[in-house]
This record gives sequence, structure tokens and C-alpha cells, in this order.
Amino acid sequence: MTGELRTEMGTKAAKELRASGRIPCVMYGGKGENIHFTVDPNEVKHVIFTPEFKISNINIDGKNYRCIVREIQFHPVTDEISHIDFLALQDGVRVKTQIPLRAVGVAPGTRDGGKMILKMRAVDIKTSPKYLVDELTVDVSDMEIGITKRIKDIEVPENIKILNAPNIPVASIEIPRILRTTAVDEDLDLDEEDVDEEDQDEESSEESTEE
Repeated sequence: MTGELRTEMGTKAAKELRASGRIPCVMYGGKGENIHFTVDPNEVKHVIFTPEFKISNINIDGKNYRCIVREIQFHPVTDEISHIDFLALQDGVRVKTQIPLRAVGVAPGTRDGGKMILKMRAVDIKTSPKYLVDELTVDVSDMEIGITKRIKDIEVPENIKILNAPNIPVASIEIPRILRTTAVDEDLDLDEEDVDEEDQDEESSEESTEE
């Protein structure tokens, strides 16, 4: 995408830029001062409105920058993008970012009526640009009903550190409510049968006593 350097700063200037169809942006982490620029909304849609992790290449004033989205601000009423912060990637400089988490494999518990619940769809990581990946995965092929996978169970490549707490649940196989209800009903039916048998035994005992 192509960025245009901003010549004026401040709230008023930013409003005028948005009114003209541009999005105010700031790039952090580059060599020297932060870069203030604008982009065309149509050029950033593929980076913003996607569940995938994207690395952007932005040309600003004839210079190319490899960067990732750091923060996005939306208008509270229209939900239009009002501001974007980018983080420039530099070789050897570690960055913190968030990437998608995907479950791989078929959980045996789903064949027995369980439901796969993915509790986290993204994780926070720290790594250098050289080792950035599009996603991380958690293997669910050994999960039975009632089993939970946690952050510590995620397959992590070398040189990548997950920043989330290791015991946070990321996926589980749960019993659907309808199955739980059916199980409860069956238990109640068994209890009623036991009560009926006890009543019959008591009646038989009373009849024997009367005789």
C-alpha cells in the first residue's frame, strides 16, 4: 500500500483528512522519529478485516517499510476506521504481537457426541521479524469428552515466546446441554424405578404381616 506523509498535525487536521477520505496513521519503531502519514481506506481493508495475520509493506515518500498493525481505532457510531498505528519491523528487534490460534486434528470426543469449544482464537507472542509465523496450532486429535487443552499445550516453534499464562484454557470438549438433560432424565427414571420397587417390597411385606 502507499502512504502519504502528513503535513499538518492535530485534531482539526485529522478530522479534515477523514472528511477527505483518508485514514490518519502513525508508524512506530522505525529508525528515527515516528512517521505520521495517511492511507486510502480501500488499501487497508485486506489487512484489517481478516482473521489472518498480515505483514504490510507500505511505501511512504519513496521508502518501503515492512510493518504490522499495532492498534486500530474505530468511530464509535459509524464503525469506520478512524486511526491506525503500525509497528515497523527491524531485523533482530523483537516485537510483541497477536496471531491466530487454530485447532488441528479431529477430536475423538466429538464422535461421541461432545462439542469442540475453542476458547481462544488468538494468542500474544514475542519474537523477531525473522521468525514471525501466520498462526499457531493446538492439536486436538487426542481430546475426549471433558478434556481441556491449555496454552502450555500449544505447539510453539523455536524463537517464539507465548506471553499468555500457561494454564489458560484454549480448547475443550464439552457435553451438549441436550445430552446432559437426557442423562439427568435417565437418572431420574432410574430413581423412580427404585422407589417403585421399594414401594412394592413394602406392600408385599405388609401383606405377609397381615396374613
